[in-house]
Amino acid sequence: MGFLLDGEESDRLLFRKIRQSDFSVWLHFHQDHRTSEFWIGLPKDPKIACKEDFERTFFRYKNDLGGKMALISKSTEELVGLSGLLVQKVDGVQELEIAYSLLPKFWKKGYAIEAAAQCKSYAKANKLAKSLISIIHVDNIPSQKVALKNGMLLDSSTTYHENPVNIYRILL
Repeated sequence: MGFLLDGEESDRLLFRKIRQSDFSVWLHFHQDHRTSEFWIGLPKDPKIACKEDFERTFFRYKNDLGGKMALISKSTEELVGLSGLLVQKVDGVQELEIAYSLLPKFWKKGYAIEAAAQCKSYAKANKLAKSLISIIHVDNIPSQKVALKNGMLLDSSTTYHENPVNIYRILL
């Protein structure tokens, strides 16, 4: 069993691999300044940021490093966001991260919590790790609230890709 939640479902969401055809919709994520207000080091051009986002994800798929899945609304078939399990190296230690990003029009509707919970459930059911983390910028309070609602606790603080982050963790 791999790290990809391809074909998994939650109450309102279907998880599937991202496709090149998702690019134009996901570009809206990178065009909204609020989505990257905390993270330094990202390309300023939204098209380049989106292209790099997709390239990283396709690389992860190909190299069994997990990857963000497209979150599709079961009721509308719209792309809501991206979420998944990512193999990460934090302070020299390999970890499995729950990652989630939503298009701003879907914020504050419980989708991030639902997606994160499904990632946790999948990892636990498939015995993928002894614990899961979320890497969250120290100023990103909304994402920290998602981690807490998913049962994660603040484990440590560090620097990740030149950004100050909190590491939230849950034991499985």
